[in-house]
Amino acid sequence: MDILIIDHQRVRQLETLPESVPETGFLWLDIIRGEESDWPQQVERLSGVSIHERHIRDSQNLEHPSFYDGTQDYEMLIFRGLSPADQTSDFQTRPTVFFVLEHLLLTIRSADSVSVSLVKPRLLDKTVRIPRRPAGLMHQLMTYMVDRYLALREPLLDRYDEWRRDLLDPRRDFSDWMAVMDYTSDLRKLERLCDEQITALQAWREDTDTEFDDHLTVRFNDLVEHIQRVIRFAQDQKNEAEALVQLHFSAVSHRTNEIVRVLTVISAIFLPLTFLAGIFGMNFENMPELKLEYAYFFALGGMGTLALVLLFLFKIKKWL
Repeated sequence: MDILIIDHQRVRQLETLPESVPETGFLWLDIIRGEESDWPQQVERLSGVSIHERHIRDSQNLEHPSFYDGTQDYEMLIFRGLSPADQTSDFQTRPTVFFVLEHLLLTIRSADSVSVSLVKPRLLDKTVRIPRRPAGLMHQLMTYMVDRYLALREPLLDRYDEWRRDLLDPRRDFSDWMAVMDYTSDLRKLERLCDEQITALQAWREDTDTEFDDHLTVRFNDLVEHIQRVIRFAQDQKNEAEALVQLHFSAVSHRTNEIVRVLTVISAIFLPLTFLAGIFGMNFENMPELKLEYAYFFALGGMGTLALVLLFLFKIKKWL
């Protein structure tokens, strides 16, 4: 457990828990999930607030979606963030749980949380704005979590460009349809995660006892707007992916029609020639043309002339 006391522009890290929460400023208890089993008792000793058993179970649930719930004494907000692995597909998320009390912020998160590892040293070094209330610190942590969702756009666009070139390349047959399905599946997952985040934040804003000044209102509105940008990106990319697949099949259909048209023209040219060859190939005794000295050359010349006339006609009609 990491213990930080934040009072105006002062941030101090404590080695042991104080006797109670501070009268000015607030206390930040940062707990790694699974390492501190007695944290509810410690919170109750510090603040006199008892954490509900169901909320304790929710804080240990790695599959819990983004969610808000509150009581008269505290508020619980679960916010799912990306795992630290550099994932461009099938990205994984883990929940960070915030318990907001009057002078206490409790976070329960995974050991390799990126947002906490970025915010905590910057607070101690005073290289970021020092929050005055627990809600302000929660906003800072959530901002880093949402920024990592925004950073997903570039690798997702790279994946899209990669198989877009393959889909529209006429020299190769595209067969990696699982890549397209995985891409759209990731976009749907991203959209669902962000929808849950916005729902949780809106529920907290409607039910919270935290007093919102203009500064805090602007920051949380900006946070919601960033999440909405991710949702719009996911929706736009889904539409572009669907349009690209339709364009691929239209191009394939067009190429197929061109091949069929050329084959049809070739068939139309050779059809009368086949007809003539069939006539002269019949084994009748009384065929006067067979006794002409130059009948063979006349037949070949007529067939060649007929083929050239048909070819010229198709060129004029732009059928070939």
